[in-house]
Amino acid sequence: MSSENGSGDGGAEGAPPEQLALIRESVRKAKEPRAKPRTWRGAALAAELPVARVLVDKGVLHLDRYFDYAVPAELDADAQPGVRVRVRFGAGRHRVREGRREGGGLVDGFLVERRAESDYSGPLAALAQVVSPEPVLSEELLALVRAVADRYAGSMADVLQLAVPPRSARAEQRPSPDPLPPPPAPDAGSWARYEHGGAFIESLAAGGSPRAVWNALPGPLWSEELARAVAATLTSGRGALVVVPDGRTVARVDAALTSLLGEGRHALLTADAGPEQRYRQWLAVRRGSVRAVVGTRAAMFAPVQDLGLVALWDDGDDSHSEQHAPQPHAREVLLLRAAQDRCAFLVGGWNCTVEAAQLVETGWARPLTAVREQVRRAAPLVRTVGDGDLARDEAARAARLPSLAWQAAREGLRHGPVLVQVPRRGYVPRMVCAQCRAPARCRHCAGPLQGQDAGVLRCEWCGRQESSWHCPECGSFRLRAQVVGARRTAEELGRAFPAVPVRTSGREHVLDTVPDTPALVVSTPGAEPVAEGGYAAALLLDGWAMLGRPDLRAGEDALRRWLGAAALVRPQEAGGTVVVVAEPTLRPVQALVRWDPAGHAVRELADRAELGFPPVSRMAAVSGPAEAVADFLGTVRLPAEAEVLGPVPLPVTPAGRPRRPGGPPPGEQWERALVRVPPGSGAALAAALKAAQAARTAHSARGSGGAAVWVRIDPPDIG
Repeated sequence: MSSENGSGDGGAEGAPPEQLALIRESVRKAKEPRAKPRTWRGAALAAELPVARVLVDKGVLHLDRYFDYAVPAELDADAQPGVRVRVRFGAGRHRVREGRREGGGLVDGFLVERRAESDYSGPLAALAQVVSPEPVLSEELLALVRAVADRYAGSMADVLQLAVPPRSARAEQRPSPDPLPPPPAPDAGSWARYEHGGAFIESLAAGGSPRAVWNALPGPLWSEELARAVAATLTSGRGALVVVPDGRTVARVDAALTSLLGEGRHALLTADAGPEQRYRQWLAVRRGSVRAVVGTRAAMFAPVQDLGLVALWDDGDDSHSEQHAPQPHAREVLLLRAAQDRCAFLVGGWNCTVEAAQLVETGWARPLTAVREQVRRAAPLVRTVGDGDLARDEAARAARLPSLAWQAAREGLRHGPVLVQVPRRGYVPRMVCAQCRAPARCRHCAGPLQGQDAGVLRCEWCGRQESSWHCPECGSFRLRAQVVGARRTAEELGRAFPAVPVRTSGREHVLDTVPDTPALVVSTPGAEPVAEGGYAAALLLDGWAMLGRPDLRAGEDALRRWLGAAALVRPQEAGGTVVVVAEPTLRPVQALVRWDPAGHAVRELADRAELGFPPVSRMAAVSGPAEAVADFLGTVRLPAEAEVLGPVPLPVTPAGRPRRPGGPPPGEQWERALVRVPPGSGAALAAALKAAQAARTAHSARGSGGAAVWVRIDPPDIG
């Protein structure tokens, strides 16, 4: 404002007296005083349903409940159930003014319900703000969030962090497309290869809710079969949800759905899409514009309307286990959704997990398998190399691979690419004595010695170099790799086959596809690229390294990784061969040779039942400092049938290494106890652990609690 028009301050101080009088008079005549949005002090409340029940985003167990707030009249229209709001939280009873509680910090939350009156007898604070009038939390999603929180002894706020993506105002302003009419019913296609495959598709198209455990045949047709199941569900006017392990698998299912149904009938929910794009896709699903969703584990909460099918591919993959609290597993969440929405359920893969076998054994789901003749036509030939063969093999003692593997690779390279699966990435991860196989350890801290690219030995724990190592057991000065990494294997194969290109696929660089030309493809488990037309052969090296892990799931996980690689190989009648370097008498190796993952899972389930291990029983892990774990176990009111195993020390996290979920911080010594209950007591165990943890966090908030403990239901590794 220029000096000719008035003061640069622009306030009412320079206004003429008659203008000030006019302003005061207009304020006196106002029916309702202008209220500040921070507190809405003096503002009138909504005429109907003036109380809002809010789930605040605090994420601590002792605050895992709803809180009531007053609804100002100006927010009445936008303050509808399901919207995001901001509220004042943390004010005490002494901070009351004009009948309204004030103070506290602003926190986010979700409006769950509008009520006529509150159960709370004291004064209520007012809603501070309706962040967006877009309803994002439906009754169905809220019920699922509550069920998951109770299942995993977590808070609803933590589950909502996983279920509802962060808001993007620009995405909310864009309208979603109009929904497309249901597509025509697809034919059975390659589902006809399975005994009840055609009936499964027909039931989905007719509006049924079949539940099946699908043992997929090897080969590339699995994505097309998933797409046909989704299309059949859409035909009935219902929605479908497919959860897969990673972005590469999402891309294959996306291509199959687009080829079968065209564009615009499904949405992709992955972290790679970016926050705005993912939220836009999520809103399209929430608004009913899209009825089919394909995504990674975050998509397990996708708000698909009229849900008719939930499907999960490769449920044994570690990617399906969420790393953020309360760490739910996609399989268990989809099982809750199938029960809640009474929809169809499909869990499939080349492997069969023990949990999936239990669904069949209990009669909750039906098996969806092919006859043995069909399996033999689709599977490659599997040959084994055991310890006895290695002892008699001169080439195996002097080189990286036994003679049978060299021959299979040489023959396969005449017809196409050859896949080489190595259990570890890198060069030479760890070293052992070449004579007695004793682990090579640091003289200063007893940490494992690791070979570097330049041939230098370095301790994995303290980082010191070792230049004059000798074995304390036998005195030998020679070392060899305990497990040779992918890069070292690629170098050795490159020298053995100098005229053949060598490609690597691992954590740093994962290949999606490779051409149908002779090449050696060295990959770590789970990173195997798809070859056009299939691999001519596959070599599965160092099987003992995966089978020898001290874990309950070592055999199951090794078989799953072997099947994942072998399924990319051409059928036996087309010359496809798989060589696995592992003891042939072991159960997982025999299951691979027979291509019988379901039989392996059933036998594993019987062993678990005899020992009382999951999934026959429910188990929880309690970890933390020794004093904190002992105090927690002493105060928690466990069910009468609960059994406490341990506590036992946990491995110390080396300095510089990332901390695993539930693991100790670097340098700290933690202990872990396992709590086991029989079937039917899982809910009581989760409730008891949640109550004890809530009491502990409440005491910590008041400054009287001890060290924190980590509670996890259904720990993935129990030793």
